[in-house]
Amino acid sequence: MNSNINGRSANDSLWRRARVVWTVLAISLGMVAAGCRRAEPLSLWNDSAPAKAALEKYVEAAKDPRSPGYIPQERRIAVFDLDGTLFCERAPTYFDWQLFEFRVLDDKAFKPTEAQKAAAEGSRFEGRRPGLTKEREDMVAAAYAGMSPEEFCEYVRSFMDTPQPGFTGMKRGEAFFKPMIQVVEYLAANGFSVYVCTGSDRILTRALVDGTLPIAPSRVIGSDVAIVAADQDGADALKYVWEAESKPALKGTSLVKNLQLNKVSAIIREIGRRPVLAFGNSMSDASMANYTIQGNEYPALAFMLLCDDTVREYGNIDAAAQMRENCAKYGWVSVSMRDDWKTVYGESVSKGSLPARP
Repeated sequence: MNSNINGRSANDSLWRRARVVWTVLAISLGMVAAGCRRAEPLSLWNDSAPAKAALEKYVEAAKDPRSPGYIPQERRIAVFDLDGTLFCERAPTYFDWQLFEFRVLDDKAFKPTEAQKAAAEGSRFEGRRPGLTKEREDMVAAAYAGMSPEEFCEYVRSFMDTPQPGFTGMKRGEAFFKPMIQVVEYLAANGFSVYVCTGSDRILTRALVDGTLPIAPSRVIGSDVAIVAADQDGADALKYVWEAESKPALKGTSLVKNLQLNKVSAIIREIGRRPVLAFGNSMSDASMANYTIQGNEYPALAFMLLCDDTVREYGNIDAAAQMRENCAKYGWVSVSMRDDWKTVYGESVSKGSLPARP
């Protein structure tokens, strides 16, 4: 009797151990499977996309010390434009200009000048926006004069929380291209220092990318406005001494519009090293792209997005065709939003219609 009981106990113990082993094995296999799923960093890109293949090949070589394409980690620098490259710019226009229109036409606490009102009404109601001039940039900067940088960031964040025109299921601050978010995350995970280099205001862009992209505020390069002490009252900055009660304020004047050659100048000043990867979408990014790939001591690539998706986005086929020609001319890698991406903003977002002009 005791022998049988002991036998059953021994068998039970063996079965219990076997079950534990199988359980651990099943969990391990599940973790491996999950790891495999996570190992697809560009899962929102079509496998047939030439740009995806080019980027993955490049990154694998850049981090392999045995490869002729190896790049030391401290030299793996990538720069991204914002509007039209990482973020929506066509519904119906750039985020920063939409904010200006809101400030001038909808914010009852703000009293616009006649010039500001005419510019905002001309763009919102007539589709007519002033060209890029110092006067225009000063006019926009003046709309936020007197705000502290923190107050301006909060103002931007409040606007980000409003519905995105032209789409359903998306707020303005959520209008990032999801496949491009994956690119930023992929590069950061592989030892690249990622910067945003945009024509949009620097402080505005810091608020916009915060919480969505793994990019520190110090890695945002943008257009700049003058910042003064709130009580400076026109005093020479070289003679003003910051005191405990001093507070920063936006002066309301533009310092630089960070486009075209200004992007190259800003990269030299603020990064101090030539990037090896550049991402843009228009000829205002051309100098940044060419500075990256021409004369670089390391292998380098420049990618340009084509605005060719008219179903999920507000694409422009003619502009996309012209950019494809420019890519062939300058040696840039083209990215087709229509053909290369499985989604633009995610499956929960759908294209609607833009508000009709009154």
